[in-house]
Amino acid sequence: MRIGLLTEGGYPDASGESHAWCERLVRGLTGHDFEVYALSTDARQVPRPRTVLPDHVRLVRRAPLWGDFPGGHHRAAEQRRGRTPGRRERRRFAERFGDLVTAFATVPAGIGPAHGASHGGASAGAPPGGTDGAPDPAVIKEADRFAGGLYGLAELAREHGSLPALLHSEDAVRTLEAVCHGPRALPAAQNATVNDLLTVTAQLELALRPLSLDWYGDRHTPGLGGVDLCHATSGGAAALPGLLAKRFFGTPLLVTEYGVRLREHYLARAAAPLSVPVRALLAAFQGALAAETYAQAALITPGNTHARRWQERCGADRARLRTVYPGMDAAPFAAVADAAADDSKTLVWVGTVEPAKDLIALLHAFAGIRRAEPAATLRIIGGAGRDPRAPGYLAHCRALAAQLFPDEAADARTVGENPVSFEEIGGPEVPSLADAYAAGAVVVLSSVIEGFPRSLVEAMFCGRATVSTDAGAVCEVIGGTGLVVPPRNPRALTEACVALLGDPGRRARLGAAARARALELFTVEQNVAAFRGIYLELISHAPARPAACRTDAHGVPRPFARPAESHVPGRWAATGTATRAVTAPAGRTPSWAASAAEPPDAAPVAAEGPAEGGGGGVVREVGQAVRRDDAASHQTWPVRGREQ
Repeated sequence: MRIGLLTEGGYPDASGESHAWCERLVRGLTGHDFEVYALSTDARQVPRPRTVLPDHVRLVRRAPLWGDFPGGHHRAAEQRRGRTPGRRERRRFAERFGDLVTAFATVPAGIGPAHGASHGGASAGAPPGGTDGAPDPAVIKEADRFAGGLYGLAELAREHGSLPALLHSEDAVRTLEAVCHGPRALPAAQNATVNDLLTVTAQLELALRPLSLDWYGDRHTPGLGGVDLCHATSGGAAALPGLLAKRFFGTPLLVTEYGVRLREHYLARAAAPLSVPVRALLAAFQGALAAETYAQAALITPGNTHARRWQERCGADRARLRTVYPGMDAAPFAAVADAAADDSKTLVWVGTVEPAKDLIALLHAFAGIRRAEPAATLRIIGGAGRDPRAPGYLAHCRALAAQLFPDEAADARTVGENPVSFEEIGGPEVPSLADAYAAGAVVVLSSVIEGFPRSLVEAMFCGRATVSTDAGAVCEVIGGTGLVVPPRNPRALTEACVALLGDPGRRARLGAAARARALELFTVEQNVAAFRGIYLELISHAPARPAACRTDAHGVPRPFARPAESHVPGRWAATGTATRAVTAPAGRTPSWAASAAEPPDAAPVAAEGPAEGGGGGVVREVGQAVRRDDAASHQTWPVRGREQ
């Protein structure tokens, strides 16, 4: 089958875990053809030479979510040559954009002040529940309005290609201003200034840019219109092309989130120098987009229970949630021996140095560890992360280590050494990541914010006992094979580390259990096998393709272009809770399985006989229902299929 892989800021150009996971997925599923549609989030993610993609990656298309709009639609090119949107387009845009903005920038009618405050705050996108836990009808109405505005803008972009210019126009700013100054506007947005409105509309243009790309085509031209399944590797902008493919072509959408995109937006906006109205409006938009994505996805695969709780809070249906742990390559760590029951006193921390990792608490905890275990040493292995505050934070950690642990010398002739060292992977002492974990008796994680703890899984692959803070999915990953303490609690961290450093036998037992758990749950093979089954499951429920799409441009048949039910003899119609067949000549295709582009293989047939529930009658196929003509009663039962 053909898979449309939708990425943002990762595969196939940018490095990082998103790139590594997609690379392993694509190379593991060699039985499918992949088309990659990549959105880049900044200028650093430009195409550059990388590992050659496998042959079954048939197409790679890229578009930026930064800078000027790159074009994509032929009508957009006309607009750049001087063509301005006409009056009808502007009126249509004002209506659709007004629906979109009103849906996320106002408090739904019937929602109290308490819910209104959270509607655009930290819990935006989480539908307030009624007394029975069901979503409030007012919130459902606003979600429908948001969807109408979103898809209306998509249709406008598809027909006229003028959406980027309209989003940058005065009409967009005035529409947003009218909503923000209206009676039911979000409390945080009511004082928005002109600069705030200009900032929000500019950010909305970037977020809605996928609506204007030429990625969709139709079922007869390359693009998302011809794929069998869209797989978005994150929420947010990456899922937008999948939403449009489902809207235009009925293509099923699979959404995978190993780090919840909505949560990442909240954290990024909180750290950015933005005003309160801008932060509230953008958070509300991202929350509404997440809710629409979860509502339209055929299946959602969170990477852990922590992400799953976020998705449920944003309205995802539990019946369509399925946890699939990230696949990590265990091969580089296979040569690391299990932790021996020796007297090593070395603690190892591995990761990117940034404030969320809370190395300050770890250093203060290590001061207590040194008092209990004077021979203990701490190796901090990793460089500064992408957080702009990371370089300054690393310097602060170095200064604190020098202050807490002055260089110690054994005698008057020996050069003093600090028990805390800062190192990077690739140096003479730590040539590889596996060497970093092998060097320690205990691996420590001290984060206050954590998604899926990759470094913890790597330590488990190496058979190391761990001490971790309870953040993100840590408890789910550890599962009883390590010690977990509260975050921001140096004393608890000290006591746990001292307990393991003083008990080599316990360290060895925990390390062996950790390795067994990691190899069972978190390997690439487990991840690829899970998605292989999910792909087949979703495509088996997809509707039949038109006859023109059962072969490609070269006449090669496309697999899964016709559901298995189409080969079952006879016509099948659901009657109440039972399923009954109306006999047809053997080998004929049921009318409901015939595509809209081709006539049914045989004319509708009728079977006479006693109908269910008593009384005689004739069952005839009429449009999309089976109607029973009976003198006593007239009933209509729905049936899958197209109008005859």
